[in-house]
Amino acid sequence: MKLYGYWRSSAAYRVRIAMNLKSLVAEQISVHLVKDGGEQHQDEYQQLNAQELVPSLVIEDNGQQRVLTQSLAIIEYLDEVYPKAALLPNAPFDKSIVRAMALTVACEIHPLNNLKVLQYLASELDIADESKTAWYHHWVKEGFTALEKQLAQHSGLFCFGDSPTLADICLVPQVYNAKRFKLDMRPYPNINRINAHCLTQQAFIDAIPENQLDAS
Repeated sequence: MKLYGYWRSSAAYRVRIAMNLKSLVAEQISVHLVKDGGEQHQDEYQQLNAQELVPSLVIEDNGQQRVLTQSLAIIEYLDEVYPKAALLPNAPFDKSIVRAMALTVACEIHPLNNLKVLQYLASELDIADESKTAWYHHWVKEGFTALEKQLAQHSGLFCFGDSPTLADICLVPQVYNAKRFKLDMRPYPNINRINAHCLTQQAFIDAIPENQLDAS
């Protein structure tokens, strides 16, 4: 397997965590999202991922190279093909709760605050840095406020009970980004507690952006 990603990409960060939890190894190929206007926009990479986003996972299937995109789709594929250390509970209701928490991050927070959106705010709408940060904080606060309530109902050591799931895989990279953009995390004790516990686990430690070979 080959995983195309970028050290600071929260979506690629999710896949790294998932692969580590399952003890899966992939060749890591860096796609620099800023250098030279962003390597994700180059023709060679567009052949892999028409959305010009990371991550992309390349697998060999009966001698044929196949490409998967979108972090949650990649993670659910890995969970089905490599069921050891399952990332979703067995019970349908519990599974839906975990997916809902994961999607709070992956659909409600992250898309409004990813690199291409922040770049558009600055370059096309001429939004000042202070206002751009306010935009970022607003959407994270909205999502984290809702997630904090979900965690009060369902969390144990992790987001759902005492085993890591897809919800934790989405939460930890989002907290990393929130701290990077200096969001006040004091209103979210459950999020802070779970994030801190996750970061004691080797699978999460090894996936930290600064621990990647392309970190700069």
